[in-house]
Amino acid sequence: MDVADLGLPVDVPSTALFTDQYELTMLRAALKAGTAERRSVFEVFTRRLPDGRRYGVVAGTGRVLDAVENFRFDADVIGFLRERQIVDEETLDWLAGYRFSGDIWGYPEGEVYFPGSPIMRVEGSFAECVLLETVILSILNHDSAIAAAASRMASAAGGRPLIEMGARRTHELAAVAAARAAYVGGFTTTSDLAAGFRYGIPTVGTSAHAFTLLHDHERDAFQAQVDSLGRGTTLLVDTYDVAEAVRTAVEVAGPELGAVRIDSGDLLLVAHRVRQQLDELGATDTRIIVTSDLDEYAIASLAAAPVDAYGVGTQLVTGSGHPTASMVYKLVARAETADPKAPLVPVAKKSSGGKTSVGGRKWAARRVDEDGIAQTEVVGTGIVPGELADRQLLVELVKGGEVVAREPLDVVRERHAAARGNLPLSATQLSRGEPVIPTEYVQGRSGS
Repeated sequence: MDVADLGLPVDVPSTALFTDQYELTMLRAALKAGTAERRSVFEVFTRRLPDGRRYGVVAGTGRVLDAVENFRFDADVIGFLRERQIVDEETLDWLAGYRFSGDIWGYPEGEVYFPGSPIMRVEGSFAECVLLETVILSILNHDSAIAAAASRMASAAGGRPLIEMGARRTHELAAVAAARAAYVGGFTTTSDLAAGFRYGIPTVGTSAHAFTLLHDHERDAFQAQVDSLGRGTTLLVDTYDVAEAVRTAVEVAGPELGAVRIDSGDLLLVAHRVRQQLDELGATDTRIIVTSDLDEYAIASLAAAPVDAYGVGTQLVTGSGHPTASMVYKLVARAETADPKAPLVPVAKKSSGGKTSVGGRKWAARRVDEDGIAQTEVVGTGIVPGELADRQLLVELVKGGEVVAREPLDVVRERHAAARGNLPLSATQLSRGEPVIPTEYVQGRSGS
């Protein structure tokens, strides 16, 4: 069963209003001016990475493809726009028949990116491309921020499993997207059942402190959980006294106890004490899971602790201090007439304050050393140099309005692990620093 086709409650029937009003008013004016059908190229990129980050992670591409397919102005949406008098009848008639018919290229989901990387390229008429700006940026900015945080946490965890537990710390729909992005970035499971149902991500979960507090004695709570879920369950041991709880947990479940979870206190110290106690009680295979406001720095500080898995919530779903990737969607080339064969000319905003952009329809490639380790992100216009022809990064995602590049989430996750593994070792450092590889611009004639 492909749950992506079920129209689940975590989806919406139309993404057409996930937009800013000025996109519709630009459309109205362009239709009136006769420029709406000019062939245009928009690109998604970021001018800089969040402070201190060494690389970015492309996430949300699959959700963008869904959003483009569902970008439809149905009768209810048209009625809303008419009632509010946001656009005129001519524009409403045009919107009623809207179907994106252009092409979209982009970095494959899970790939890493750097300042200036053309993460996504949207081509078609100005009218059909301009409407997609907000929904594309909304998805990519959110998901890429979460995936980048997840990737840093996965590096810090050093192969230990990571559990996404942030649903209660963000919007209910954002929680599902965050779980997906976290899985792309290297998390292994989620507590969010909607994410498991929608995307097939493995789900986990046992009990909270409320379950222990419900019972007259901690032993009763542990016994009830083991009776229900089996000896391999995870028992939460920090409701009262940790040492006493660990002793009781092993007495109830025996040495076959699956795991204990610690959710408070000095995790480094407590984990060592609990490991020693478990071993002394004969529960040498019982794992230790820690939670409690973890981020990549806290995870790294526990590298020497006898911890088997980490559960992360708030810091993950808020991007660990950087809840957006600061991506922008800019027109970089357009034709001078509505003739579909008219050549493209580069265009770019010129301003001070660091908001300049580079005009022209771009390609991107990554130069690597003899060991396959990334050295430079090369971004250019015109002809791709021969030595970089087989190192190009953009792939076709939508052709003539039809999605051509859907792929399983596990493939995306594996791609990210490989991409991160092909970066210089300093990419995994948590200390502040510049992007791990530089971006080099190669200027040439604009493609047509």
